[in-house]
Amino acid sequence: QVQLVESGGGLVQAGGSLRLSCAASGRTIVGRAMGWFRQAPGKEREVVAGINWSGASTTYGDFVKGRFTISRDATKNTVYLQMNSLEPEDTAAYSCAAARGTEWTAPWGYWGQGTQVTVSP
Repeated sequence: QVQLVESGGGLVQAGGSLRLSCAASGRTIVGRAMGWFRQAPGKEREVVAGINWSGASTTYGDFVKGRFTISRDATKNTVYLQMNSLEPEDTAAYSCAAARGTEWTAPWGYWGQGTQVTVSP
């Protein structure tokens, strides 16, 4: 089993930045693709960003528009999401997930509980 714990969420003004962390324990996330997802009230969950096992390949939701950066640190078994130029529309619960394979096209097998991000106008 992989346990994932997110942190770094909070309240920020529009235009501000936050850095989310996803710390893994239990089985390692080395060799697994990782992703960040978000879900706002009344909306479906959407993909924010994904990173493959090596960190060499990343993908982002269309709405990101260059504002966010996903990264991973194998030595810390942690994945990060740097979010800049935040907008009120980014308000949501953000969760990380670990895939069952090396690329983000693999099924997502493990999920964290999420961290709330609220962006005020």
